Amino acid sequence: MKRKILFITTDQQRYDTLSCNGSQVSMTPTLDSFAKEGIRYERAIPQSVVCMPSRSTILTGQHPSTHGVWMNGVPLPTDAPSVAEVLHQNGYRTALIGKAHFEPYIDPFNRFYENALSQLPEDSHRQLHRGFEHLEFATHGAMGNLHYAKWLKENHPEAIGGFYNTLNMSLEVNSEGGGNFGGPQVKINPIDKEWYHTYWVADRTVEWLKTLKDDENWFCWMSFPDPHHPWDPPQSEIDRIDIKNVPLPAGYIGNATERERVLDSKPRHWSYWYTGKLVTNYEAPPHWIPSSLTTDQLKEITALNAVEVELIDDAVKKVWKYLEQRGISDDIDVIFTTDHGELGGDFGLLFKGPYHVDSLMRLPLIWKPAKSMNITPAVIRQPVGLIDLAPTFCSIANIESPNWMQGQKLPINESDRLAGPQLTQWDSELFGVAVHLRTITKNNMVLTIYLPGTLHDGTEGELYDLSSDPLQHVNLFDDPGYLSVKNELIDELVKISPPVKTPRLELEAPV
Repeated sequence: MKRKILFITTDQQRYDTLSCNGSQVSMTPTLDSFAKEGIRYERAIPQSVVCMPSRSTILTGQHPSTHGVWMNGVPLPTDAPSVAEVLHQNGYRTALIGKAHFEPYIDPFNRFYENALSQLPEDSHRQLHRGFEHLEFATHGAMGNLHYAKWLKENHPEAIGGFYNTLNMSLEVNSEGGGNFGGPQVKINPIDKEWYHTYWVADRTVEWLKTLKDDENWFCWMSFPDPHHPWDPPQSEIDRIDIKNVPLPAGYIGNATERERVLDSKPRHWSYWYTGKLVTNYEAPPHWIPSSLTTDQLKEITALNAVEVELIDDAVKKVWKYLEQRGISDDIDVIFTTDHGELGGDFGLLFKGPYHVDSLMRLPLIWKPAKSMNITPAVIRQPVGLIDLAPTFCSIANIESPNWMQGQKLPINESDRLAGPQLTQWDSELFGVAVHLRTITKNNMVLTIYLPGTLHDGTEGELYDLSSDPLQHVNLFDDPGYLSVKNELIDELVKISPPVKTPRLELEAPV
């Protein structure tokens, strides 16, 4: 019998929101226990810091420039390679429950399978899609026609209005403030905790697991929509965190003059967004100016984000307890991570965008191998990537990785493989603004080059030495003392960058 795989993802979660990673706000005892018994990765890197490209990398084991999902709104072709399909072909039962987002959400005509599935006859759920035999979809609140939204409308319609409206009537990201301090994308949500999407995902996961026999091999991707904005967890849970005593993030620069000096040392789109001159990412509210963010707003957002993280930990505990009670947990590998990070107040900014710094690029990643494997717990400090997940799933299943996968199996100790550089890409063309970044993370150095676009002529860049500047306040790109280091990293970045694949489908929708 092969090992079963429980793959858990969140959406837009910072590395430092797990207590095993040093969180001073959210407590995550379940995930901490997985880390203690397994392998905790100190520097897990996404190949994109935005949802659809990153999730497509997880599924395909390919770079965005290979699978073709170069920005949100570009759907992953339905015939794209899939690690779930590889597993299914090798005898694994497969399910994805929660947030998928390989296709755009703004889809009023149900052009895409993810949005149409909940409206199709029950038999449609039995058709294999991207290698998954069972699919139940959710996103934040009751948006769209996904299964969670349908369930809410049929069972608890009175709860729908409690969620924050992510989009306004013009289909722009809403900038309306809420909570106690008027923070953007914040709302007090009166929904019953058990009806919230975090618990729905856990409950539906357990229900699917109940359909399986003990001796069946399975791959279950349990995908939570939180702690992605909007920040509107159940009102009954917000007292978990004392907002008044929430510490400000280490990356938040309290002095406005110093904050602006640091932003001005980076390529111009940093300060342009901060001052409201230009927005370069659709998911940032276009009518919200980051320089208006107050410390009270940031504390409340940090606290609500922490509540959402704690609820995820509770939901994971619920699923794991079921597996333990059933007596099959010793043969299950658990891998937990997220698709990308959250600026979370660093540099005075929120949300995400073309900003390749640790807020968005250093991710939580835990692998708890099956107890039957007798793996020695470890902490891995070398950079690894989300692109390495698909080959790792194949390794767990004792399947040779297909040659179209571009990553490699995650190491289980520091000597398991040589530390290799990680590539992160950003491409966007929104509001008439084109931005293109390529970043290499190698050891303690992070180098970003800017390809020619609307704001950049191809000469700009960023270079940070994390050993001396972990908060990435000092841009060394034009420092003569780092010229040889910069040139070596640029050469290696060019070497590891795969050819760009022209997207096979046109841009369909912004998210």
